[in-house]
Amino acid sequence: MAQTQRGDRRQRDDRRQRDDRRSDEPELIEKLVGINRVAKVVKGGRRFGFAAIVVAGDGRGRVGYGTGKAREVPEAIRKATEQAKRSMIRVPLREGRTLHHDIQASFGAGNVVLRAAPAGTGIIAGGPMRAIFESLGVQDVVAKSLGTANPHNMIKATFEALRAVEGPRSVAARRGKKVSDLSRGGRGEGAEVQETVNG
Repeated sequence: MAQTQRGDRRQRDDRRQRDDRRSDEPELIEKLVGINRVAKVVKGGRRFGFAAIVVAGDGRGRVGYGTGKAREVPEAIRKATEQAKRSMIRVPLREGRTLHHDIQASFGAGNVVLRAAPAGTGIIAGGPMRAIFESLGVQDVVAKSLGTANPHNMIKATFEALRAVEGPRSVAARRGKKVSDLSRGGRGEGAEVQETVNG
């Protein structure tokens, strides 16, 4: 009797710890970008299934995408969501609302241009790119897809661009300088070079 009570107490404690762990994790924003019906040709004919692509982010600078295939739509979405959570990347954001600099990237036939924007601009982007920025927590950005409208290649090209975004800290660390030396108004090496060119 005492052993069963002890076992029950241990299970309750484990459950409480799991719930606490879940509450510590930020609530993820999940967006279904697209779902396609796919067919696999087998001996007896065709076997139909569904392929889903999902974008997930925490709204605070982390985002990922995933794809999943299954015979039923909910299972395909679940697989894609799990993959999106596993493949998250961190993107540095300026003032927590926009990108630090403009960037262009491509993947296959997908070619995208992302531009930092002033406050109040909003998310000017279409389709899959909008889902990425909303999940990422970007509030002001101007984005344009110059290549294919295929959501898979658009998303992959956008992620290539986001991986290449650098914040002032990483640039300063790479160049062995302080962040204050990199500012436009700072009197660093750039200002001296400008003076010699003008003079």
